[in-house]
Amino acid sequence: MYRAIARNKRNTVIIIVLFVVIIGALGLLAGYIYNSLTITIVVLAVSIGYAVLQYFVASRLAVSMAGGHEIQKADNPRLYRIVENIAITDGLPMPKVFIVSDPAPNAFATGRDPQHAYVAATTGLLDIMDDSELEGVMAHEMGHVQNYDIRVSMIVYGLVVAVGFIADLFLRFAFFGRGNDRGGNNPIVLVFGLVAMIVAPLVAAVVQAAVSRQREYLADATSAMTTRNPDALAGALQKLAEYGRPMKRQNSTMSHLWIADPNKPGLVARLFSTHPPIPDRIARLKKIGGEF
Repeated sequence: MYRAIARNKRNTVIIIVLFVVIIGALGLLAGYIYNSLTITIVVLAVSIGYAVLQYFVASRLAVSMAGGHEIQKADNPRLYRIVENIAITDGLPMPKVFIVSDPAPNAFATGRDPQHAYVAATTGLLDIMDDSELEGVMAHEMGHVQNYDIRVSMIVYGLVVAVGFIADLFLRFAFFGRGNDRGGNNPIVLVFGLVAMIVAPLVAAVVQAAVSRQREYLADATSAMTTRNPDALAGALQKLAEYGRPMKRQNSTMSHLWIADPNKPGLVARLFSTHPPIPDRIARLKKIGGEF
């Protein structure tokens, strides 16, 4: 467990460094194509500024995009007390608690560290879970906090958004390059822009999926250890499989944050799913239960 936490911290640094290096390389390429050092400097400055901004505001942005509103104990004593008890059990600071008004059962956690953590549950989740199942789900989300998954997920969230922006930028460069530069009306640049537009989101999806799947398994195991009741989370996952539906406010860039895939992808899309199959997760929890 502690090795996994340390690995998550290292992965955060690696992802940030790769993010800056990739953006910098693209900036150098754009500067070369358009024979302009200014383009390179602007791309580097914007990318570094974006990375810093994402580090501090991405969690609040994710909650806002999901449509969450913060609650206190008096607003929903059941959810708040469950999260509070888990925080005490795990020795973690009390996170900010949010409810998302959506009939689709789901939950997520985000934030840059345990001192700045957010956990959210949908109204649909609160409606179908009994107390032990809800405890299992929220212990899973608090497991993301404890394991520093939330920081890794937040950085991946920012990376996915940035990749989409860069792909669009290169496409515009390809089609609208003008003047005495190396890119205007150059078919090679046009092809590069089209490839960037198509490949970049696929690469982002693969990275997003690879990072997220192992995090979900680890958070499931953490929930089982915290509650000492892996069957509760297994039952909750079974309900998520049975009653799951697409969320009203879907956003693919933050799909990896939720405990269950909010998009309900088809067969092909599941190849890039950010979530491991629920039957596999339940089987692992049953195995953990047999070891208690």
